[in-house]
Amino acid sequence: MTFGQLPYDFAHLLGGAMVLLSFVLLYQRRVSAVINAFATQGALLAVAAAWQGFVQGAPQLYLTALIAFTAKAVLIPLALRTLVRRFDLHRTVETALGIGPSLIAGVALVALAILVVLPVTVAARVIVREDLALALSVVLLGMLMMITRRNAILQVVGLMSLENGLILAAVGVAGMPLVVELSTAALVLVVFVIAGVFVFQIRERFASVDIAFLETHRGERR
Repeated sequence: MTFGQLPYDFAHLLGGAMVLLSFVLLYQRRVSAVINAFATQGALLAVAAAWQGFVQGAPQLYLTALIAFTAKAVLIPLALRTLVRRFDLHRTVETALGIGPSLIAGVALVALAILVVLPVTVAARVIVREDLALALSVVLLGMLMMITRRNAILQVVGLMSLENGLILAAVGVAGMPLVVELSTAALVLVVFVIAGVFVFQIRERFASVDIAFLETHRGERR
């Protein structure tokens, strides 16, 4: 292996590892394992962004890598674990589609991403073509997770995995403008979504407590 091939091979390795972790997200049956897999995917996204910054000579991608690692690998998984523990949410994955059919659908979506991206980007560099195919695969698998999971937490994880694919596509294109701004805006959107989940769970918990209190009060009157 020559150094000229190393940037391509390592970038593809990182992109392929993110696709693999998207399948891991679909496969897991416990919420804690899903959150851990998402944190690992966020760390890989940070490494991919830093590597592209080194290969392309783009220092701004190091900032993208720092944002991705801090938010996706540390802060957001910590917030999700706190949410699950504090409100005693369901610890098992509730699916609208079984684990097996979800994985089969995921394989079909990856094949679709390759068939769509590679013919369209014939004139682009090899590293860009394959990175875009991998990034689109992550996006489609994240969308599949949002559709096939009933837990609000897991739907948020699917949304953030989808956003990981968008950032992977952005950092893989040399000279892509506003990459840092895109990652920051997406992060702000995700924070608002998580905050909305917090508020929804709080309201749901208080509503269930009020219903239980009213039923108990009626029983005492009788």
